[in-house]
Amino acid sequence: MASKRSADVPLSTRACAKINLTLRLTGRRPDGYHDVRTVLQSLALHDTLRFRATRGPFQIECEHPGCPTDRTNLVWRAAELVWRAAGCRGLPRDIVVRIEKRIPLQAGLGGGSSDAAAAIRGLSRVWHVDLSRDRQQAIAATLGADVPFFLEGGTALGVERGDLLFPLLDLPATWVALVIPPFGVSSKDAYGWWDSMKRGRTPFSRVASEKGVRPLFDATLRRSDSGFTGSLALSLSKGELQNDLEGPVSAHHPEITQMVRALRRQGATYAAMSGSGSAVFGLFESNAGADRAARLSASRGCRALVTRTVSRADYRRMSAPR
Repeated sequence: MASKRSADVPLSTRACAKINLTLRLTGRRPDGYHDVRTVLQSLALHDTLRFRATRGPFQIECEHPGCPTDRTNLVWRAAELVWRAAGCRGLPRDIVVRIEKRIPLQAGLGGGSSDAAAAIRGLSRVWHVDLSRDRQQAIAATLGADVPFFLEGGTALGVERGDLLFPLLDLPATWVALVIPPFGVSSKDAYGWWDSMKRGRTPFSRVASEKGVRPLFDATLRRSDSGFTGSLALSLSKGELQNDLEGPVSAHHPEITQMVRALRRQGATYAAMSGSGSAVFGLFESNAGADRAARLSASRGCRALVTRTVSRADYRRMSAPR
């Protein structure tokens, strides 16, 4: 059981972004979620969470105007769950978590979920609570379907809600141009538009099925000691490389289609919307190619970033509390 007295602070940990290399939806679940089949990939782009001791109620600080600092933030909910797992009564206290935001909000890059996973890692250390990997994963799954992935990172297949994870052989190191339009897309809206499309109410076009999209890799899943379970083979065909939410979101925001096509024209080996949007990504073989694409996108009024993919081993090093 952990002591209520916080220790090992100040402390910080990184919360890396992700992209969905693929996102296929197979239907709606009785619990309101959707059954998905998605390949997730960690990026070097990250938020930083800093923990410091202070007397009084638990607090979140963040200078980004769009980032909530109350109980609606997943970091706050993660703190409550870790506090209870530590055997402590009442509400969390005596710690301030400062979030330095770099991951764009409502962009499909997993910033909020990654922050929550980072809070689980950091607060477990601060409050000296020895959480097993299974217990950490259970807490993460309570917070959201994406959160368990951010405890592991690398390249992984997610099925069911996206929280049943299998490790893929890491995607070879790849440069990534991220393009973020001046609007966000909520997951609720994106999935709702997909539901409407399935009922035949919303026309859309599948940009990802255009000619010229080629397979990224033919990978084999392997059994791992990282906490993932299971082993199976996976081959990503041309038809698999698409995001089923891209069409419905593009029907409401045609800029998405234009951004994806622009990245392909600029030499991306693959380009698509990430998650529920609004960010799109292009994979490039060189830093120079990704940088040129980003600069051209920025000149058209979008925010653009260059980052790279992160292997599972590098993710563990980057995200470890220190």
